Amino acid sequence: MLVAFSVSPSGGSDATGSVHDAVAAAVRVVRDSGLPHETDAMFTTIEGEWDEVMDVVKRATEAVGAYGPRVSLVLKADIRPGRTGELTGKVDRLEAAIRRQAIES
Repeated sequence: MLVAFSVSPSGGSDATGSVHDAVAAAVRVVRDSGLPHETDAMFTTIEGEWDEVMDVVKRATEAVGAYGPRVSLVLKADIRPGRTGELTGKVDRLEAAIRRQAIES
């Protein structure tokens, strides 16, 4: 299973509106989990079994909770039992399709 999620505090005390310290706390939880993961400007995607992935999301959300009285969590999951390596596999298949279409056109 792949889970892409974004978690951030709301109602915190940072006058600039920046949430990078809170997000860093969440990403540290993900990295410490040992699960395959990628972080970009908007989401962190992790790969693993249902219970282990959801445990990491929960702990990351709790870490962000220390930075404000409210937490916003956005989550998207791709659930394909029996599949592994999809964190890179999906992108590899997409790139192959783009190359194939370029050749065909």
